[in-house]
Amino acid sequence: MRAVQFESYGPPGVVHVADIPEPHAGPDTIRIAVRASGLSAGDARIRSGALREVVPIAFPYRTGFDAAGVVDEIGAGVTGVRVGDPVYGWTTSAGRTANADFAVLTVWAPKPPAWSWANAGGAAGAIETAVRVLDRLAVAPGRTVLIQGAAGGVGTVTVQLALARSAHVIGTASAPNHDRLRTLGAVPVTHGPGLPDRVRALSPAGVDAVIDCAGGALPDLIAIAGDPSRVVTIADLTAADHGVHLSRGPLAEHALSDPAVPGLDLHVAAEFPLGRASAAHALSDTRHARGKIVLVH
Repeated sequence: MRAVQFESYGPPGVVHVADIPEPHAGPDTIRIAVRASGLSAGDARIRSGALREVVPIAFPYRTGFDAAGVVDEIGAGVTGVRVGDPVYGWTTSAGRTANADFAVLTVWAPKPPAWSWANAGGAAGAIETAVRVLDRLAVAPGRTVLIQGAAGGVGTVTVQLALARSAHVIGTASAPNHDRLRTLGAVPVTHGPGLPDRVRALSPAGVDAVIDCAGGALPDLIAIAGDPSRVVTIADLTAADHGVHLSRGPLAEHALSDPAVPGLDLHVAAEFPLGRASAAHALSDTRHARGKIVLVH
């Protein structure tokens, strides 16, 4: 089968499609014929070498964490799903290889009928991450949450799931993305220098929790939250230096069963054929993709 991989750290051009043996479903897993899969920003950072000190890997490194497709193998012990069912879900962090013709999923859920394959292909990782950080910060009705990097693939899902918990949400984004955040129900604010003052003007009573999906601004985010324990980052490797929790998963096996999930507005920033995975990585490296980048099969 075809699978996306790279054999050395480097620019997007090191990414290519290789022919590898097909995986098969084992106990408590299913295999899908992949219709779409997400490009993980984490995979792009691993490929660049930015994470080499904290995420050791072996080459060749095969990419992809979340995918959607049609079930074609069911492992021992699996119930509630049949061959031919459309599902979405994720692989293990160690196994990966979702950017391929076939993928073995360890966690899955039925694909909502309203979602396209592209929507579903990039959904699982963003949903799991959003639920994980919202639970970590105990986001509940009436809380005010600031989401840094709110217009990205994980950010937009986190905005919606926080609102589904009846929280008040402020989201940082560049000015062209403010209308998108308003449509979702968040109050937009421009990121960058002066952010604490701008947030204070929007929420004079303060902010209860801060979720960092972008990185690079932890001192300001701590100042906004008032305490490092009220900040969680998924993107800033200097977190420990600031006393901030760096959340890496997956941890929540039942995250896909969140009742708000079927109604999510899942914006796809761009779709690329599997064979153009290097171009997808190039777009990811710009850090200007609004929504999820997806590989379609």
